[in-house]
Amino acid sequence: MKPAPFAYYAPETVEAAVALLAELAPQGGRVLAGGQSLVPAMAFRLARPAHLVDINGIAALTELSVGTRELVIGAGIRHAAFHRPVVAGPLGRLLSEVVHHIAHDPIRRRGTFCGSLAHADPASEWCCLAATLGAAITARGAGGARDIPARDFFTGVMTTALAEDELLVEVKLPLLSGDTRVGFVEFSRRMGDFAIGMALVAYRLESGKIIEARLGIGGAESRPRRITEAERILNGSAPSTASFAAAAAAAARAVSPMSDPVICAEYRRDLVASLARRALEQAR
Repeated sequence: MKPAPFAYYAPETVEAAVALLAELAPQGGRVLAGGQSLVPAMAFRLARPAHLVDINGIAALTELSVGTRELVIGAGIRHAAFHRPVVAGPLGRLLSEVVHHIAHDPIRRRGTFCGSLAHADPASEWCCLAATLGAAITARGAGGARDIPARDFFTGVMTTALAEDELLVEVKLPLLSGDTRVGFVEFSRRMGDFAIGMALVAYRLESGKIIEARLGIGGAESRPRRITEAERILNGSAPSTASFAAAAAAAARAVSPMSDPVICAEYRRDLVASLARRALEQAR
């Protein structure tokens, strides 16, 4: 099929894009970045935006910068930018590990990091990473800019805290100290398929005990999130088979897994326990 008719706009500045969204969003306006989710939906007429605001020509959105405390990812940065570490240390290594789980190479070369967050698919690897690491998502609208914590940004299946006339302009990820251990495990039917579940962990060791533990789950529930029940077990514990198993079991108890005609909720609950344990065991 072909998309339904739409009007096309290609602003060259963030200000122009925001002004267009303020006018067009109430009339069915949508933002086009990588288009790897929106364009197929339009082709099947599952999505019928009356107006498309293409932000690919906005040079200011293609910046990737490293500050003293954070990595700033502009809305035009493609997944493929992370095929190799973009920053030294655990964060760069984690990003380059996670990106290879995202679909296939042609999609990674067109799709964008920020677009993935705005789309908010529960099976999105970047959404899980942002929620676990505590990213700040910057949105610009007619009323100005605001930073939305990742814990408040994802509100449900493909729904976010973005207002309809706001543009997601960048994401800020906190840099991880050099002694942080990170691990990521995902399960899908085939490499490149949508994930059925995933787990991401980060923690430090102090005097042989785990501190600053973060354990996030994606794909199992309607939105990605940190599992504080598991983190409480990990903090203050020595890394061991027993502590990892206890934290994984707590994560499985804490989730409210989705169910569909193919995968039942209890399967996803068991999967959460397995993935969380494996991510902890593989963290380095």
